[in-house]
Amino acid sequence: MIVRIVYLHQYFNTPDMAGGTRSFEMARRLVARGHQVDLVTSSRDRGREGGWYTTVEAGIRVHWLPVPYDNKMSFGQRIRAFLMFAVAASRRAASLPADVVFATSTPLTIVFPGIYSAWRRRVPLVFEVRDLWPDVPIAMGVIRNPVAIWLARALERLAYRYSKHIVALAPGMRVDILGKGVAARKVSVIPNGCDRGVFGVDHASAVAALRASRDWLGQRRLVLFGGTLGLANGVGYLVSIAEAMRRLDPEIRFVVIGDGSERAAIAELARHKGVLDQTFFMPGAMPKRELAVWLAACDMAVGLFSGPRVLWKDAVQNKFFDALAAGKPVACNFSGFQSELAVQHDVGLIFDAENAELAARQMHSKLNDDAWLAAVRVRALQLAADDFDRDRLAERLGDVLEAAAKS
Repeated sequence: MIVRIVYLHQYFNTPDMAGGTRSFEMARRLVARGHQVDLVTSSRDRGREGGWYTTVEAGIRVHWLPVPYDNKMSFGQRIRAFLMFAVAASRRAASLPADVVFATSTPLTIVFPGIYSAWRRRVPLVFEVRDLWPDVPIAMGVIRNPVAIWLARALERLAYRYSKHIVALAPGMRVDILGKGVAARKVSVIPNGCDRGVFGVDHASAVAALRASRDWLGQRRLVLFGGTLGLANGVGYLVSIAEAMRRLDPEIRFVVIGDGSERAAIAELARHKGVLDQTFFMPGAMPKRELAVWLAACDMAVGLFSGPRVLWKDAVQNKFFDALAAGKPVACNFSGFQSELAVQHDVGLIFDAENAELAARQMHSKLNDDAWLAAVRVRALQLAADDFDRDRLAERLGDVLEAAAKS
C-alpha cells in the first residue's frame, strides 16, 4: 500500500544540519517503505529570504519556508515565528496530495496546519507529542496569563480530539495524555531511536585525528555535552562540575557542543571559574555527522535539565540515544525516563543535581573504571539494537500511518 504522507515539522533537520534528526530518519525510512512523503518545514537561515522552496532529501520532498528562529529569541518573538509558520504551512500542506497528515510537535501550534490540511484534504490526522505542551511552558512560568493558559489548554484538547491517532515518545507521556480523557486505543508509544548508521559506525581514524589535532585533549578522558544551551538545559551546572573536577583530576576534559540563549552566560561563568579553554571547551554547534565523531571520541556523555519535574520526567533526549548507538555511558542529573533506563541497564548514572563536588566524584569514579567503561560499550550497543533501533521504530510508525490512511 502506497500512502501519500504530508509530514509537518516546523524544525526539521538533515544530518548536515545542527539539531535532532528524528523526522529525517523516520521520513526517509517511510520513503524506503514505498510511501510518498512531502515534509513541510521552516528554513531558519537568516541569510535566506523569500517564499517557499523545495529540495529532495533522501527521497523526501521537503518544502521550506524561511522563518528566522533561534533559542535566543524572546518568548514573544518565538510565538510570532510559530504563528507565521502555522498560517503559511496551513495553505502549503493543504495544497499537497495526501492520504494522511502527520504533524509532530513542538511547537503545539503545528496542530493548526495539521488540522486545517487534514480537513481540506478530507484525510485523517496523526499527531506526535514530543513534549507535553502546554504543561512545560506553564510549569516554567513562560505562559502566565490566565487567558493564554486557557487558550493553550483548549488547543491541546482540540489536537487530541481531532487526531485519528496520537504518537507519544515515552510511556509517561502516554499516561499523561490518557489522563486528559483520550482513549487508550488511540495512543501509541514510539520512542526516540538510535541512529546506528551514523553513531554506530567505525570512527576510529577520525577520532584519532580529532584527538591528535588538539593539544589540550590528546588521550585524556573526555566528558561531552551536545545539545541546546537554553535555560531549561542548565548547562551552567556542568561548569561547576568541571571546576570541582579540576581540583580532583586536572586531566579530565569537558566539551560543550551546541548553541542557545545561555551560551554567552555559560562561557562567562566558565571564564570566571577559570576553566574556559583550560579544561572546559565550547567549540559551538555542528552538524550531526561531525557530532558523531566527537561522541565516538568521548568517554562519557551528559544529559542535563534544570526546572520542574514535568520538564524532565519523560525526557527522550537525542543525546541519550546517540550515546547508546555509540556505545557510550550517559550521566544525567535528573531521575527521568531515560536516566532510569540507563541505571536499570547499567549504561549510565544519575549524579547529584545540586552538589557539584559530589557530582564530580561520582563521574570521576566511573571515568576511571576501565572495566565498567568496556562493559558499558557492550550493553549500550545491545540496548540500541534490541529496543531502540530506528529501523524497527520507523516500521511501527509506518504501521500507524498506514492504518490511519486506511480508515
